[in-house]
Amino acid sequence: MTKRALITGITGQDGAYLSEFLLHKGYDVHGLMRRASLFNTDRIDHLYHDPHVSGEKLTLHYGDLADGTALRRVLENVEPDEVYNLAAQSHVKVSFEVPEYTADVVALGTLRLLEAVRDHAAKRSRTLRYYQAGSSEMFGSSPPPQSELTPFRPRSPYAASKAAAHWYAVNYREAYGLFICNGILFNHESPRRGETFVTRKVTRAVGRIKEGLQEKLYLGNLDARRDWGFAGDYVEAMWLMLQQDAPDDYVVATGESHTVRELCEAAFAEVGLDWRRHVEMDPRYLRPTEVDALEGDAAKARKRLDWRPRVPFRALVKMMVEHDLDLAQREGTLRKAGYIEPARGAATDGR
Repeated sequence: MTKRALITGITGQDGAYLSEFLLHKGYDVHGLMRRASLFNTDRIDHLYHDPHVSGEKLTLHYGDLADGTALRRVLENVEPDEVYNLAAQSHVKVSFEVPEYTADVVALGTLRLLEAVRDHAAKRSRTLRYYQAGSSEMFGSSPPPQSELTPFRPRSPYAASKAAAHWYAVNYREAYGLFICNGILFNHESPRRGETFVTRKVTRAVGRIKEGLQEKLYLGNLDARRDWGFAGDYVEAMWLMLQQDAPDDYVVATGESHTVRELCEAAFAEVGLDWRRHVEMDPRYLRPTEVDALEGDAAKARKRLDWRPRVPFRALVKMMVEHDLDLAQREGTLRKAGYIEPARGAATDGR
């Protein structure tokens, strides 16, 4: 029979790649999305298929991790075989500004969903498999390399909330015998990454500076070191976790780290520019508590899941720069034709 998956946060970067992956495997995919006054489905619009025509099927449902009633209603209607909880307020810097909201969605939202899954499984006598999206930010100040045995020392409200969600998932697995896996994913990027995240902010600026649409890029901590991989690779690891005989927790990472400075150097070099002429450090974009270095040890995922990243760092940077250079060229064409007014300020958000 066709497997059915429910994805929270389906309109995000990971939700889009996971939807593609599962649809190609023949899944019936359902997604939970928040109601907004603007269309926010651009990452998954290409996956839409008219339900009146046979073929791959993607169905969207309105809901929010802050609304337990809606979560229960969607579970009852969808009756999924697999649940992927990818929804979150996922911006670390923003979590310092909206800590209560971050905790409510990331930590308590996970608890609401776990409770709904537990009740649904008991009521229907069904076995559901549940994936909880963790984050390398949970490791915080613990020195690299970080593995499943490394203690969590979160340095932001986002990281603390993700750590709480992780332990809620572990507790529900042990207390109720549910099939729950935690994926502790290190930074994973793509052309679909939000433009306020540092990798996309850099590659977006590279394209605009190359086309003369922007002069400077302002960033925070250039010495922060991160383990960056391709989001399209990482969603496969999510799925593999739920195909195992027993649930467990896994670090997903490349095992290679680079500084933000190295990211800038590589990205600007793709278009023949010297990053030092265009990038400036702005202390306003520093976090109250910084995470200096993250580098994952994914030996367990390699051994048990037979998972390995396919896209190396330089190829990832090239992919993102090429995408954002094309966007900038189109923006330049529209601006010259008078369809876009010149921006009052450059796109230099350094969060």
